[in-house]
This record gives sequence, C-alpha cells and structure tokens, in this order.
Amino acid sequence: MALVLRVDPIRCDGYGMCAELLPEHVTLDDWGFPIFQPGPIPPELLGHAQRAVDVCPVLALRLASATPARAGR
Repeated sequence: MALVLRVDPIRCDGYGMCAELLPEHVTLDDWGFPIFQPGPIPPELLGHAQRAVDVCPVLALRLASATPARAGR
C-alpha cells in the first residue's frame, strides 16, 4: 500500500523537524511549515517518514493511504 504524509495545518507549529529527517520529501516554506513532494513516499524512505511522524512535537504529521477512501461503502 502506498503511503503519503499528511499534516494538520492547525496543529503544525512549523518546527521543521520533518524536513530535517526527510529532506528528500519535505521542504519548508518561508515560515517553516512543511511542503511535501507530490506522490507516495518511496519504500526506501518509509522508515525516515515514520520517524518524522514519531518526533513531531505537536503530533501534526501522520502517514496515510495514498488512495482516498471511497464514499458510500
């Protein structure tokens, strides 16, 4: 299953730890908030992505399925 990073923009305080741990997939805007590369996280980076989720000080990151859930099922 392909996974992507999702951020809760209300919760995120722009610490930038996600970009430090996963620079191949995350850059920061001018205020320190994450910008993710489009598409799923490559399998070889999933461990780094999980670590970025785990160390987020405000729990704003999560790994989610890259395919949206279908409504009505």
